[in-house]
Amino acid sequence: MRRIYFDNNATTSVAPEVFEAMRPYFVEQYGNASSIHWFGQQARAAVEAAREQVARLLNARSNEIIFTSGGTESDNTAIFGVVGAARSETKHVVTAAIEHHAVLHTCKALEKRGVNVTYVRVGSSGVVDPTDIQRAIRPDTVLITVMHANNEIGAVQPLEEIGCIAREAGIPFHTDAVQSVGKIPVDVERLGVDLLSLSAHKINGPKGAGAFYLRRGTVLRPLLYGGHHERDRRPGTENVSGIVGLGKAAELARSQLAEEAERVARLRDQLEAGILDRVPLATVTGDRARRLPTTTNIRFDYIEGEAFVIAMDLRGIACSTGAACSSGAVEPSHVLTAVGLTPAQARASIRFSLGRFNTADDVEEALRIIPAVVEQLRAISPHYKEQVVARQPSTAGKSI
Repeated sequence: MRRIYFDNNATTSVAPEVFEAMRPYFVEQYGNASSIHWFGQQARAAVEAAREQVARLLNARSNEIIFTSGGTESDNTAIFGVVGAARSETKHVVTAAIEHHAVLHTCKALEKRGVNVTYVRVGSSGVVDPTDIQRAIRPDTVLITVMHANNEIGAVQPLEEIGCIAREAGIPFHTDAVQSVGKIPVDVERLGVDLLSLSAHKINGPKGAGAFYLRRGTVLRPLLYGGHHERDRRPGTENVSGIVGLGKAAELARSQLAEEAERVARLRDQLEAGILDRVPLATVTGDRARRLPTTTNIRFDYIEGEAFVIAMDLRGIACSTGAACSSGAVEPSHVLTAVGLTPAQARASIRFSLGRFNTADDVEEALRIIPAVVEQLRAISPHYKEQVVARQPSTAGKSI
């Protein structure tokens, strides 16, 4: 069976160029980057080269890049770090209701410590209104954290406007850019962010490697304690092979950013248009203009998303009902309900996320299979029979 992967927002395959760049650091150049001998200095040089590669992708200085184990650690370090370093008696954080759980759960943990958090709502587009962020600011606000692009519907947030608001108010501004880095232009100067999180495995790099951008002068309390690695920001022996992989993935993404974004967007649009043309009662969720080129989230009324994903997998196609870390959860996606979908509509929604290795043939194969899968699932749906089939006019006694 031919296998097709449309779940690139969950993770991506490691690009061959990335794997080859990493290979020597498993066996040949295995030194500890903190050691002063030849082996250690070879590793140190590789780490610093990767730091520069990541910095170039973000238009940052290399000494503003801190390596971590991934996006979740980066989010936790940024949020706990800034809030922990704030000196005000009371502390308040502004975030959005559609954030990834790496941010939302961190904010919930802060609330248990006495920090006040405002979760700004979004409309049906899935885009945060900067005015709502501005209204949420209080005298004791110590951090604004708003994601760059949503992982479920792809909605790109107006970070430039929010960055201006944060600067005028003198409040540190963090963004979870795990889904946007390497897919659309991310310029920390233009966006006006003080902290930014990213992960290697979303851009054809290895799992277990990530980084965060920390603007010079931003005060941060470390999340972990130990050695003096990463300029006392993140202790622990560096994951040299993973860092090298992240650096190479960043370089690869930067070199092909515009062309790859255009190519993938064409495939996404082809898939989306084909589904809407061939499958009745299908609807795209979120803003179709202001979104990632990789992502479409489509609601198929009168089906169960989990059943659809399983049926597609049995036919060789991988897709998702939402964030990978939420699969198996009974509750509907918090993102989809935040943009106005009912629980039933949210559970009928499917995310297709395309990437570097998808082709037009993949799309055509998916379009061949999807209508049949939807039809089969609706055929066993009592709600579909009651609300759609039963309302259709009977053809009995009519000539056809």
